[in-house]
Amino acid sequence: MAHSSDMISEDIVQYLKEHEQKSLLRFITCGSVDDGKSTLIGRLLYESKLLFEDQLEAVEAESKKYGTQGDNIDFALLVDGLAAEREQGITIDVAYRFFSTDKRKFIVADTPGHEQYTRNMVTGASTADVAILMVDARRGILTQTRRHSYLVSLIGIRHIVVAINKMDLVDYSEITFNKIKEEYTEFAKQIGIEQITFIPMSALAGDNITEPSNNMNWYHGTTLMGYLETVQVDDERMQNTPFRMAVQWVNRPNLDFRGFSGQIASGIIKPGDKIRTLPSGKESTISAISTYDGELQQAVAGQSVTLTLNDEIDISRGDMITSATEPASIGKQFETTVIWMHEEALLPGRTYLMQVGAKTVAATVTEIKYQVNVNTMEHLAAKKLELNGIGECNISLDQDIAFDAYKDNRDTGSFILIDRMTNNTVGAGLINFALRRSTNITVQHTQVTKEVRSTQKHQKPGVIWLTGLSGSGKSTIADLVEQKLLAAGHHTYLLDGDNVRHGLNKDLGFTDQDRVENIRRISEVAKLMVDAGLIVITSFISPFRAERQMARDMVGDDEFIEIFVNTPLEVAEDRDVKGLYKKARRGELKNFTGIDSPYEEPQNAELDLKTVELTPEEAADNVIALLKEKAII
Repeated sequence: MAHSSDMISEDIVQYLKEHEQKSLLRFITCGSVDDGKSTLIGRLLYESKLLFEDQLEAVEAESKKYGTQGDNIDFALLVDGLAAEREQGITIDVAYRFFSTDKRKFIVADTPGHEQYTRNMVTGASTADVAILMVDARRGILTQTRRHSYLVSLIGIRHIVVAINKMDLVDYSEITFNKIKEEYTEFAKQIGIEQITFIPMSALAGDNITEPSNNMNWYHGTTLMGYLETVQVDDERMQNTPFRMAVQWVNRPNLDFRGFSGQIASGIIKPGDKIRTLPSGKESTISAISTYDGELQQAVAGQSVTLTLNDEIDISRGDMITSATEPASIGKQFETTVIWMHEEALLPGRTYLMQVGAKTVAATVTEIKYQVNVNTMEHLAAKKLELNGIGECNISLDQDIAFDAYKDNRDTGSFILIDRMTNNTVGAGLINFALRRSTNITVQHTQVTKEVRSTQKHQKPGVIWLTGLSGSGKSTIADLVEQKLLAAGHHTYLLDGDNVRHGLNKDLGFTDQDRVENIRRISEVAKLMVDAGLIVITSFISPFRAERQMARDMVGDDEFIEIFVNTPLEVAEDRDVKGLYKKARRGELKNFTGIDSPYEEPQNAELDLKTVELTPEEAADNVIALLKEKAII
């Protein structure tokens, strides 16, 4: 079993050649805390004889210092690399390890068991072909066992091993094994898991890991390594599905060569095959398949290649090259499953960046249909998704993308969500299907355009976005600005925060999610007014940078001016014209900006109006001066 060959010293070239031809299996270990995940991986590394002597000496020394097995080797320490993990005896990060046997190469991800690190587990599972779900024979099926099982099922891992571990601590009881097997089988039916292999084992003692255990003669199934060496890997399966390749790079080293580089997500491609590029829909045929080592007569899923075509087609990074006879779908509105991975909640109406393959687009969660309670499988109403929350969400994009449903192709049906302000990855998702309105509704182009309307009005349209605390003077300054513009003959409209809540936004409250939706609607209205050729002045607290950035992106940098009406909280509170601060301080007004709800000051506003130094008239004049400088007027 173990990959320790004499050929390494006798014929290293032949050894490497044979090693290169082996298939690769990616798998994860998951389950609850202390079920033995890290110990199992440590045992596999040890049995594979791929540890150097100094590694063994180090782990033996650390076993005495940190270990839990007395004078014996604590195999978990081969994997738990973080100091915090060693001191606490738990896995926090995802630890990846490589090993091989005579039959196959392996990459294993040891994922955290604690609930707060569920996002790390999802990361490890995203590329896995097999999941080994560890169960402590003494404790049986736990809440985290169910949670990880649901996530494994959701992510689409087709092969699951339920490793009933620590059998040595229950006297290798067949009754205990069968009881856990029956309980898990019943639960698996609820979440649609079908391909399950149950293996009783002891990772610490080595029972049923690489060799059949003499302590469990009642078990006649496979060992864990026997299973891992023979199970079909996804790369093999994906070769039998339609061709898909996201373009990661347009390769243009000189005027005579133009190729499209990427990793093949699924299918097989050969010179002469007819392809379709998406989302453009243009078709051509493959001229050649190039790699670093030369041209190929065939390329398959998992290979990184450069394709050249027989026709000149405009293809960019992020486009998808697909089979012409079985192309991917196109859409911009989807029902998705989102796994939220950030401390700051997902809010409907907020715009994020979505990365699908090599393409990045703007995405807005328009609706959370429900959140899944992964402990009970209940569907719960939700207005936002907190850390580790899983929800069925409708998402709208700013442009069409090529995709497959996740159940059909994990590579072309998955995405990540990125915070636009911090560039942090905040969520992961699966595309279930395109909404009907995604393909049934198209943009209707008209002859009278924004340019025509603005020319008629002899002005450049744009949005003047005033933001600041309640009581900062936004509405007063905005009103003065509009008066001055009107007197100069300009066509304007003022959108004021209080006024729109009497009509357009009267159904919204003041929670974070309602504030996001409030600004989203105003941004859409402002965009329409800019299209009408107007100069739009808005006066809203608009407390979050993300929504102000969304408003800017809707019209573009050249038509958006952010103005920070900069008034210290104590000054705004002292003014308190509407008495709102007093109510907030008494607890009668919840979620009030500056008191119990945050205000995120602009970082790069075009104009900073310090109202303690300026009169409203002076502030308005400063705005007018900026509009002239920006050639708005």
